[in-house]
Amino acid sequence: MNAKMNRRSFLNILGKGMVALSFPLLSCGNQSNRNKPNIVIIMADDLGYGDISCYNGWINTPNLDQLAAEGMKFTDYHAGAPVCSPTRVGLLTGRYQQRAGLPSVIYASRQRNRHQGLKLEEVTFAEVARQAGYATAVYGKWHLGYQEQYNPVHQGFDDFRGYVSGNVDYFSHIDGIGVHDWWDENEKIHEEGYVTHLINEHAVQFIEDNQENPFCLYVAHEAPHYPYQGPEDEPIRQEGRQIREERDPEQVERAYRQMVQAMDQGVGQILDTLNRFDLSENTFLFFCSDNGAVSYGSNGDLRGWKGSLWEGGHRVPAIAWWPGRIAAGTTTDALTICLDVLPTIADLAGASIPDGHPPDGRSLLPVVLQNDLPEDRWIFWEYEGQQAVRHGDWKLLRDVEDGVGYRKRLGVGLYNLADDPGETTNLVEIHPDRAQSMLQALGAWQADVFTGATLQIMNDSMNE
Repeated sequence: MNAKMNRRSFLNILGKGMVALSFPLLSCGNQSNRNKPNIVIIMADDLGYGDISCYNGWINTPNLDQLAAEGMKFTDYHAGAPVCSPTRVGLLTGRYQQRAGLPSVIYASRQRNRHQGLKLEEVTFAEVARQAGYATAVYGKWHLGYQEQYNPVHQGFDDFRGYVSGNVDYFSHIDGIGVHDWWDENEKIHEEGYVTHLINEHAVQFIEDNQENPFCLYVAHEAPHYPYQGPEDEPIRQEGRQIREERDPEQVERAYRQMVQAMDQGVGQILDTLNRFDLSENTFLFFCSDNGAVSYGSNGDLRGWKGSLWEGGHRVPAIAWWPGRIAAGTTTDALTICLDVLPTIADLAGASIPDGHPPDGRSLLPVVLQNDLPEDRWIFWEYEGQQAVRHGDWKLLRDVEDGVGYRKRLGVGLYNLADDPGETTNLVEIHPDRAQSMLQALGAWQADVFTGATLQIMNDSMNE
């Protein structure tokens, strides 16, 4: 750890630079880096809007409940896509994944797009924070490139411990095609332990090691993504083999609950560590999920599941926590999205965003500190032929699957989410002018987001 800390300190010295804060409530003046707020981003994987207890869900999550009771709960926060990789692109870069060149999942299969990854010319929130003097780390799931050239240590993170694929066996750390996938920075290692516990332990250690310095910590959980394994279960994947995973509904329900609870315990460990070192009032923590639940979980009363652009596919739980700054026990219905995380971190860190990489998101600080609602906001989604756009309470969908598991596609649907959050009544024939204006906005967004987008070059090299 000493060698890593020396390397991190060196990188921080190189990256330090005081710039004017873009949010006046946080203006630092001459205050030192030490007084800059610490930043913790925690992302769950496939956690649904109706899974956790503070969202009236079916799993008791006391530590997330505490976050909500002491902070602000979001009721209209969205993933940038209904699947993993694209949402993580949006979270890290603040840009629509189409603009950043990764509009879909990066698959483990060498016959698909395993060679692709987040291009180094993209700017991540870790790079923004490190430029402002922060120590940076990510623990857990990366899923933005399998090859070493796309490793998080090349994307602004001083430290990385975890896996680069979409999921691994929680015990053997084997990915979906039988490849061992556990990394210490950019080197593969063997480390015994249950993935969720390891992520929690490394996150806590990072806070302890950086208690005297501003830090930006990204805790990227695997839970409750499959394979469905609770902390007391056994490995089911072996290196060099692909194993068909049996999914008995009762066993999945039991494991799913235990996986979420293990993640929740880690949230408690992080809170305890911040309190132990008297860092709570100088730490902004944001919790969210990368997309909606699959059918083993719950999206509450929302329609659809992971992979769909119905609300259940992308409206997810989110909580902001900053004792003494964010009013306790508050709720916001501000229309927000994962693209807002990078601008928020830039505001918190007092960092500038490099020219040529303007984010599509907006800082969340006006929402969480003043409970301001974004005015006249448009948000867009596109995934595998499905498209959606939000403006105020109105949502338009085009070419989404009309139901769960059906191949029949809905042509155009228009819904007023204030009256119909379950998207049950298509109003396109009643409000044709509104539908047409939203279709025009969608077309303009498509033209804009693909103009000058980062390109993925087909590459015959499939080296690990």
